[in-house]
Amino acid sequence: MNITYDRSMTAEEYMDLRNRVGWMQFPQDEAKNCIDNAFFICCVRDDRKPTGCVRLVWDGGYTAYLSDVLVLPEYQGQGIGRELVTRALNALQAEMKPGWKVKVALSSARGKEGFYEKFGFRVRPNEDAGPGMDRWFEGY
Repeated sequence: MNITYDRSMTAEEYMDLRNRVGWMQFPQDEAKNCIDNAFFICCVRDDRKPTGCVRLVWDGGYTAYLSDVLVLPEYQGQGIGRELVTRALNALQAEMKPGWKVKVALSSARGKEGFYEKFGFRVRPNEDAGPGMDRWFEGY
């Protein structure tokens, strides 16, 4: 394996990854907006082939959304998801000014809450979906 991380990916690559893990599909132009308008995006590749990604949506205010933490099943359990989330959270922290506070929210897949708890996120149960989680960050 030749694993690399980069800050770019195409809408086609993004939708292919979503398709390969059985996630909802949507139009390519919408996928392009997801990529173009994300505060942070990182794609993990094995010999240039996309194998996972993460998106962080943030408008510079007090709320951000961690989205699309996606790693193909055959690449899971190797620390790739942890690295993707760490890179996204570090990018956010690097842009925060002293005294700023940002709450990062996410929607966990059912059964994956423990992965996010390792980053300090708190579980918030919901009857009809996987738990929502959040964590406040403070600039320093």
